Amino acid sequence: MNRRDFLASLGLSSFSLLAFAPQAFSLGGILPELNQTAPDFSLMGVVPSANGAQPAERGLKDFHGQWLVLYFYPRDFTEGCTIEARGFQRDLDRFHRAGAEVVGVSADSSESHQEFCGSESLAYPLLSDPGGSVSKAYGSWIAPFSQRHTFLIDPTGILRERWVGVRPTGHSGEVLSRLMTLQAELG
Repeated sequence: MNRRDFLASLGLSSFSLLAFAPQAFSLGGILPELNQTAPDFSLMGVVPSANGAQPAERGLKDFHGQWLVLYFYPRDFTEGCTIEARGFQRDLDRFHRAGAEVVGVSADSSESHQEFCGSESLAYPLLSDPGGSVSKAYGSWIAPFSQRHTFLIDPTGILRERWVGVRPTGHSGEVLSRLMTLQAELG
């Protein structure tokens, strides 16, 4: 039975399949939809302070009123993750001037994040998602790791952009460029 006959046996045509709302999938699960409220989260991790990275809890509500770059990555101290972290650190002042905060999420412990922030002089929060609950909500989890995905959330908590299967080199600049474009478009 060919595809057309199979669909006809179900009472469908190729065109009727287009009537269903598309759902975005990634290797890490179902991605949250764009232009909808971003999945809520609250995780322990580390945040920058005058005395280095300090333990703290952060959630989506803590970033209300500013843009949020929420990036998921597999592991502290690995080559690709270090390249990506350094890129966001390099561009951090530009993100801040644009009214955006950068937050990284992985399954690593807060202690690992603290060491990673110290070794790379990272001045933005890294959150620990050891069971992958938040990573799952963002379609970014294949146990035991978060997948390399990035999400751009507006000041009201609406998910405006996503990147799946990120290539670490140059990614921060790509996100910054899209942030500027969205800010111009949304006023």
